[in-house]
Amino acid sequence: MKNSAVETLIGAAVVIIAAAFFFFAYQTSGKGHASGAYRLSAEFDNAEGVSVGTDVRIAGVKVGSVIDFTLNTENFQANTVMELDPKVKLTDDATAKVTSEGLLGSKFIALEQGGSETVLANGGVISNTQGAVDIWSLISEAMFANKGPGQQSEAPAGGDQDVPATDTKTP
Repeated sequence: MKNSAVETLIGAAVVIIAAAFFFFAYQTSGKGHASGAYRLSAEFDNAEGVSVGTDVRIAGVKVGSVIDFTLNTENFQANTVMELDPKVKLTDDATAKVTSEGLLGSKFIALEQGGSETVLANGGVISNTQGAVDIWSLISEAMFANKGPGQQSEAPAGGDQDVPATDTKTP
């Protein structure tokens, strides 16, 4: 009889620990939204690397995360909804930029406060945005860009090449 009581207690402890783990995972995944959270949205022309759960930072400090990420089919821009710490209040001229940690690091949205005195209300839209920079297209452009003035191009095909004259004088 003692063994079944101990096994029941251990089983109950495992179930409680598992429930606590799932509650924690749910809260940190962005699905269990805080009631007093400050929500803003922004549209980017290129939001490569951003998804639900992506960090939102101000001055390198995480202040929120992306909770919704969809395509606006009218203008074909990526619409992001961000949930921020309620203590953070941004002005209507704030800037949102998709950037990364280092050259090949993970992406996040960096917010910069503007100088206006008008604060964006909960559910407001950040209109000043900058999408992600495609590093590979920049490298490709630098490598294969047309040659600028002053650089020689390849010789034209055919027999119209200049042939230097030979000196036929004899001493």
